[in-house]
Amino acid sequence: MADQQQQQVQLRIDESKMHTSFANTIRTSATGEEIILDFGYNVPMQFPGQQPSIVFNVGSRVIMNWTAAKRLAMSLGSAIRQFEAQNGEIQLSAPGAPGAGPTAAPTNNAPAAGPGGMPDPNAG
Repeated sequence: MADQQQQQVQLRIDESKMHTSFANTIRTSATGEEIILDFGYNVPMQFPGQQPSIVFNVGSRVIMNWTAAKRLAMSLGSAIRQFEAQNGEIQLSAPGAPGAGPTAAPTNNAPAAGPGGMPDPNAG
């Protein structure tokens, strides 16, 4: 096995078809084979005499298999640890707390989201 040579592979990144969008929230749903991530932004709406509501504008949908999703989670975790090491801990407000922003119940049978928009394993 000492005769085996490590082969280097050049990675080329093609960004010619890339689209950039902003997201401040994510909705997740899943099957046994894949996870669906809907990225978008919440727009609080309130009209006189009506209850406040939130419009979730979905800008992008990403569907991943579970292996790719785990790699994404590991990559995000690493990036967040690096950011917090340099800038301090990111504080998450409890839902409904002042400054926490709007919250909405999940729809389309999507599981309840926990921190970071990922499904809450403790949700019933």
